[in-house]
Amino acid sequence: MSRIIGHRGLAGEAPENTLAGIRLAAEKGMKWVEVDVTLLGDGTSVLFHDRRLNRTTNKNGRLQSLTVSGLESVDAGSWFSEEFSDEKIPLLKEALQLINQLGLGVNLELKTNGCSESGLVEAVVNSIAEVEFPKDRLLVSSFNYRALVRFSDRSDIPVGCLFERLPLNWRKKALRVNAVSIHFNSKRTSKRQISRVKSAGYELYCYTVNSLMVARQLIEDGVDGVFSDYPLSDD
Repeated sequence: MSRIIGHRGLAGEAPENTLAGIRLAAEKGMKWVEVDVTLLGDGTSVLFHDRRLNRTTNKNGRLQSLTVSGLESVDAGSWFSEEFSDEKIPLLKEALQLINQLGLGVNLELKTNGCSESGLVEAVVNSIAEVEFPKDRLLVSSFNYRALVRFSDRSDIPVGCLFERLPLNWRKKALRVNAVSIHFNSKRTSKRQISRVKSAGYELYCYTVNSLMVARQLIEDGVDGVFSDYPLSDD
C-alpha cells in the first residue's frame, strides 16, 4: 500500500465509507483508501462501520434491520455536512467499481458486526470477482480472526492481520492466514514491536494517524504506512 492510506475513504473531510469520500480521496492525491465492509439483513455487502445506523445516518436501529430495497431512504451524508445530503450507503460492488475507475488501491476491512462470517466472506469474494478488481491493488484485513481465516481459505487475495495491540501469538496468527501485513494501533506500538514485525518480513501499517509529525516518526521507525482521516503529505 502507499505510505498514507485514506481511512474510511477520507473520513476527516467527507462522510466515512461513502462514494463521495472515495472520490475526494482521489482528488486529494491519495493512492490507497481503506473502507469497512459488512452485511445488510438480506446478505447484501455494503460499506459501513457500525452495528447501528444512528451515528452516521438519518435512521436509528440496527444495520441488519435494513435490506437493499431500503437503502434509498437512508441519508449517510447529512450528519457530516449538508453538502453531502444525497450520499447513500454504497454497495460493495459500487464502491469497488468506483475505486477501480479511479485507479486507487483499497484495503477492505471485514466488519462482521454480528452477521454471518461465512456469509460476509462469500459476499466479498463474489463482489471482487464480479468487478474483476486487480489483486495487486487489493488487501483484505479484519480484527475478526475467524473471518480472516475463512477468507484466506477461500481466496488468494492478500491479507493483513488487524490488532488493537500486538498479541504474543501474532506471528502464529499471521502464518495461519498467510498474511502479508500487520496493522495495529499507532498509540499502542513501540520501536521494539516495529522492529520485531519488520524483521519477520511483514509490511506494517498503523492506524489512525492524523498528525504529520507522528506519521513521519512512525515511518522513520520502520512503519510502511499509516491510515489517516486527512491527506497528510507523504513526501
